[in-house]
Amino acid sequence: MNLLEALGQAIRIPELRRKLLFTLGLLAAFRVLAAITIPGTNPAALNDLFSGNTLLGLLNLFSGGGLQRFTLVALGLNPYINATIIMQLMTVVSVRLKELSKEGEIGRKKITRYTRWLTVPLAMLQAFGYLALFTSTTTPNGAIIQNPTPATEISIILVLTAGTMIAMWLGELITEYGVGNGVSLIIFVGIIGRLPAAIVGYGGTGGTAHIIQIVVMALIAVAVTAGVIEVQQAQRKIPVQSAQRVLNVRTGQASQGRRNFLPLRVNAAGVIPIIFAISIMTFPTIFANLFASSGGWTQSVASWITTNWQATGGNVFLNVVYNAIYFLLVMGFTYFYTAIVFDPVDVADNLKKQSTFIPGIRPGRSTSEYLGKVMGRITLAGALFLAVITVVLPLLTAVLTGVPSTSLYLGGTAILIVVGVALDTMKQIETQLLMRQYKGFIK
Repeated sequence: MNLLEALGQAIRIPELRRKLLFTLGLLAAFRVLAAITIPGTNPAALNDLFSGNTLLGLLNLFSGGGLQRFTLVALGLNPYINATIIMQLMTVVSVRLKELSKEGEIGRKKITRYTRWLTVPLAMLQAFGYLALFTSTTTPNGAIIQNPTPATEISIILVLTAGTMIAMWLGELITEYGVGNGVSLIIFVGIIGRLPAAIVGYGGTGGTAHIIQIVVMALIAVAVTAGVIEVQQAQRKIPVQSAQRVLNVRTGQASQGRRNFLPLRVNAAGVIPIIFAISIMTFPTIFANLFASSGGWTQSVASWITTNWQATGGNVFLNVVYNAIYFLLVMGFTYFYTAIVFDPVDVADNLKKQSTFIPGIRPGRSTSEYLGKVMGRITLAGALFLAVITVVLPLLTAVLTGVPSTSLYLGGTAILIVVGVALDTMKQIETQLLMRQYKGFIK
């Protein structure tokens, strides 16, 4: 069943139809917020800043284009995502949080509450960073925010923080009462919403040449989408067998426990390593902008970092260094986050408690070592895939089409998010359809 078929069947069921309409309504409300700009900014200066900075383009991607227009939801859900990642990391470090994560629904609600609290200071800190960047940056079209008063700065920080909290609230409402993961759907809609305007705007400025380039990029996007689907769906199935004997009620004879599989995903980390890497790579630029008007040698160093610390700047050597570091960070964080979400020791203990074993492998320590080796090998493929589509694909697309990555961004990150969310949404709808079919059958 494909996505269109699942949607068609869901529309015929009143309960699922209400969920779909509720989800669409909240997504439309978020897009309305993303269209309301904060007064006092210079749109032409913002376009100048974002047109020459690939990293800001990536951050703008996650905000659904709101950052480039400096709207009420300019921060998007980045602070909430970062808070979620930090809480997942703290679950590994803190014994108390690890115990909470194992307490079921009650523990999950407490961790969610802590995540919300952490989102507020992170949003305020990120809003202050962007405000410092936009205040200190001067473009050919003038300053982005010119000489703001302290009251104006505080109001902008509070508005941006409130916008993030509203977006987080909408995402949680979609998750609870709508269809699928609300946070992912909001990011998905933001990316899709930017695509038509970008294609029309770019194709209408260059005549036939730009149309040909857009066709070439569309072919690349189709090929990358096929690759993303293969990797996202790829699994290594580890055969497991239950040691418990099953009693046949009809014959009264006991038979050997059934065989099953333990699926290990090739890309267990999703897009989280990319978010980690982007945060690290943008830190020098944001930090340098704080000293853009300090004077002396600090201003010179800040200006040098702002000019050269990017993927496609004027210095070829620094471009190679930048992309190499970016590539290694994506790979390293893929291994790091996979180790957090998949603990071979815990999996081996759970298999042992369920009287389940891997044929040919002793339960306990040997099983955990075996699972660790297998996961390490398949994670290498997933890490290389993420690094290639994040770092190499935009550069390769720019070489093949002649279109700078900052003019019409075609990164694997956007395709990975769109395809991943579409697949997850389809699975959610199919699961709810299957539940209704079973429910009707029982009645």
